[in-house]
Amino acid sequence: MVSNVHQYLPAIGFSKIKKRELENLLQEITLRPDYQESAIDFEGNQFVELRYMVADNVGLVLRGIYNEDDEFILDYYYPTYFGESISSKNDVEVIKQSDKDNYLVMCDEIRLGVNLIFQLQNMGEFLRNNIMAGKSGDRTIRLAALSLDAKIILPLYDNEKSRIKEKMNNKKRIDLFEQAREGNEEALESLTMDEIDLYQRISRRVTREDILSVVTSYFMPFGIENDKYDILGDILDVKSLVNHLTMEELYVMIIESNDVVFEVCINKKNLFGEPAVGRRFKGTIWLQGTVDFS
Repeated sequence: MVSNVHQYLPAIGFSKIKKRELENLLQEITLRPDYQESAIDFEGNQFVELRYMVADNVGLVLRGIYNEDDEFILDYYYPTYFGESISSKNDVEVIKQSDKDNYLVMCDEIRLGVNLIFQLQNMGEFLRNNIMAGKSGDRTIRLAALSLDAKIILPLYDNEKSRIKEKMNNKKRIDLFEQAREGNEEALESLTMDEIDLYQRISRRVTREDILSVVTSYFMPFGIENDKYDILGDILDVKSLVNHLTMEELYVMIIESNDVVFEVCINKKNLFGEPAVGRRFKGTIWLQGTVDFS
């Protein structure tokens, strides 16, 4: 029924599950899912999604079809965490993957300086609203992520005044970037000079300071997969959850990186250090998210 144990299963509390145990679990989910939805894609094909939750907003997603005998035929499955925090309101582009019936979302996130790509969690809503793959208007985005390896770093700022100053500088830079993108040559020149100045200041500091005391946060593509990122960000909130099947403990954190807020779920045993509000999270994530298509 299933050909592999998904790489990110440990992130939601299945660090010791074997292939046979996984097959039995997936079979059980097809018979008694916590949530089920169906839709028809743009080519007239059936789409069915089943969900089984092992903790609050944490679970497994199965996607496939029902055959003529009303048996669920699994196409693929993946572990997931559904975030609740609003991360962005942005134009999005929905892209269908060529190897399976799945969609990725891409948006131009100025605050991060990269084209943000993530796995679309609410694929059924996308298909039911009959929104064609491609460009879509301004949408509310809620980002969530799974992580397999991360550590807790002490905070960089020692007072609120420094934090506020950093946020004001970031806002100024974003405003200049938007003006430059609209053709404002003065804004482009100002951005160029700021980048040169920043490079020079960083070059001087890294000769005598640790890089993590110089860099406040970052959000960078990781490896060759489009939806994997290496991040460093401030912890705004943290809570503990337990996978009710395996009793493994999980951490769910609200992270702010480069002014973008999103949520991360990680197995407690894969996180080095004690998470707390004000400290920083550094790790690799697999980015997922929902888009409001209503």
